[in-house]
Amino acid sequence: MAPQTRPNFLVIVADDLGFSDTSPFGGEIDTPNLMKIAMEGLRLTDFHTAASCSPTRAMLLSGTDAHIAGLGAMAERMKRFPHIFADKPGYEGYLNYRVAAMPEILQDNGYHTVMSGKWHLGLTKETAPCSRGFTKVLSTLPGAGNHFNHEPQLYDTTEKPRALLKGNKGLWMENDQFIDGETDLPKDFYSSNTFTDYFLKYMRERTDEEKEKPFFGYLAFTAPHWPLQAPPEIVKKYKGWYDDGPMGLRNRRLKSMIEKAIVPNDVEPAPLHTLGSKPWDEFTKEEQAKSSRAMEIFAAMVDLIDVNVGRVIDYLRSTDELDNTLIAFMSDNGAEGNILEAIPILAGATLKDVIEKYYDNSFENMGNHNSFVWYGPQWAGASTAPARAAKSFTTEGGIRCPCIVRYPSGIPQQRAGTIDNTFTTVMDLLPTFLDLAGVQHPAPTFRGREVAPLRGKSWLPLLSASKSDSVSIYSGENDIVGWEQLGIAAVRVGEWKALFLPPPRGPGKWELYHVSEDLGEVHDLAEKEPKKLAEMIAHYETYYQETGMFDAYEMFQSELAKVGQKGKAW
Repeated sequence: MAPQTRPNFLVIVADDLGFSDTSPFGGEIDTPNLMKIAMEGLRLTDFHTAASCSPTRAMLLSGTDAHIAGLGAMAERMKRFPHIFADKPGYEGYLNYRVAAMPEILQDNGYHTVMSGKWHLGLTKETAPCSRGFTKVLSTLPGAGNHFNHEPQLYDTTEKPRALLKGNKGLWMENDQFIDGETDLPKDFYSSNTFTDYFLKYMRERTDEEKEKPFFGYLAFTAPHWPLQAPPEIVKKYKGWYDDGPMGLRNRRLKSMIEKAIVPNDVEPAPLHTLGSKPWDEFTKEEQAKSSRAMEIFAAMVDLIDVNVGRVIDYLRSTDELDNTLIAFMSDNGAEGNILEAIPILAGATLKDVIEKYYDNSFENMGNHNSFVWYGPQWAGASTAPARAAKSFTTEGGIRCPCIVRYPSGIPQQRAGTIDNTFTTVMDLLPTFLDLAGVQHPAPTFRGREVAPLRGKSWLPLLSASKSDSVSIYSGENDIVGWEQLGIAAVRVGEWKALFLPPPRGPGKWELYHVSEDLGEVHDLAEKEPKKLAEMIAHYETYYQETGMFDAYEMFQSELAKVGQKGKAW
C-alpha cells in the first residue's frame, strides 16, 4: 500500500498505567516495543490528563474540557445521586453532542475510522462509538471488566450484586450492534490480545476504497486496570522482582528516571502514597507475598500491552503505512491507588461482597480468570514517583502521565529519541491531528448542531522544532488549564499550579506549587506567596466560569453523609 498524502493517526491508550511503568520512562517492565517507538519519536514528560479515565477520554476525543464534553464527573459517581446532576449541561455522563468528536470530524473529512477496546463514554447505542464517528468497532462500553471475560456476577439469575454500572446486557458492541459478551466473543479472550486481534482484523479487512483513505485508529486497552489478571506464563517472568516492596521499587525507578533524564538530578520526591494503608514493614510475610504477587501480575499486564503494540507496529510496517502514521501512546491517568474493598456497588453490597461470592483470591489463584485483585496505594505511589499521590487526585501523581509520539514525517530526524518537558495536555491531540490533516475545527456548528470550540493547542510547533528550539504550546501568562471532579481541583498557568484537595484527601485549603522546580509538590508556597496564590485562585474562577461547572461537592458530601460515607467522593 502506498503511503497516503495526509497522515494516518493512531492513538493507543493504556488504562491506569503509571508514569514510570514502562522502560522509556524508567521502569523495569519489559517493554521493548514502546522503547523503540520512544527512540524514534518524542517522550513527553510534562503531559497531562484528567485525574480519572472517562473525563480524560472525553477530553481526548473532544479537544476540550471534560465539564464541557459531558464528563464533569464520572458517570459512576453521578449515578449514585442523579438528582444532583439532573439537567446540568456538561454532566450528562456520556460524550455529549455539544462537542464534535475526533472520529466524527475525521470521518467527515475522508478518514477511515477504526476502534477497538474501552469506550466508557456512554452506555446506549446513541452514545456508543458507532454513533460518534467510528466506522469499524469492537467496544466494551463500561469502564472496567474482567480481562478474561469471566463475569459470573452478571449472569447469576438468583442474586445480582452487580458491579460498576454493569448489568447482563449492553456491555459489548461490534459496529452498530450489541453483542452477547458471554457467547459472541472468542473463548480464548484476553483483553489486550483480543482488542488487538479485532483492531488488526478491521485493518486487514479494509476494502480497496478504504485503503485509499488515510485512517484514524483508536486502540484503547483496559489493561492494566484492575482486576489484575494475566496469563500465568507471563506472570512467572516477574517472579521475585518486587519482593523488596513498594519503597524498594520506587527507589530503583527514581534512580533509573534520573539516569535517563526523565526527571532532574536534584528532584525531591513526594512521600510515598499510602492512602491509609499500613507500612510495608508491618505487613505479615503472607501479606507481603500476596502484595508482591499483585505487582508481578500488574507487570505482566504491562508487558502484554507492549507485545500487542508491537503487533500493530509490525502490521503497519508490512503495509508501508508506519512512517506516515502519527502514533501517540499514553495513559489515561495516574496509577490506580485506591483501596477498593469499601467501594459501594448497590445498597448493602460492596465489591468485597461480590468478590467473596464469585471469586477466589487465594495466593495460588491470583491473576487467574476467577480472581479479582488490585495492588493498592503504595505500589501506585511507586509508579507515580516522584509525583505526589495517584489516580483521582489532581496532584501531579494523578494527572501527569507518560506520552510517546512517533511521527517520522513530521519530527526532524535529529530529535528522534528526545525527552521533551514542554507542558502539554490530552486536549491537544485533536487540534494537532486537524492541523496535520489540513482540517478546520467545525465550531460553532457541526452536523446541524452547535458545538464548543477547542481548548487544546496544536503540537505542530513542538513536532517540527529543531533540537535547539525552545517551544511553548501554552502561554505562561494567558492560557489557563484546570482540573476538577467533585471538589478535587487544580489550576495551572505557566510554571505555577494551585491545588485544592478536600478532606480526607488533603487539607481542604488551596495549596501553591512552582511545579517546574517542585515535581513532587513537596513545598507549599501558599503562605510565602499570597499574591500569587490569589492570582491562581482567580485563574481557577475563570476556568470555573468558562467550563460551566457547578459546585456539586457539598451536595454530594451531604448525600454521602446520609449513608455514612462522608468524605468518600471517589
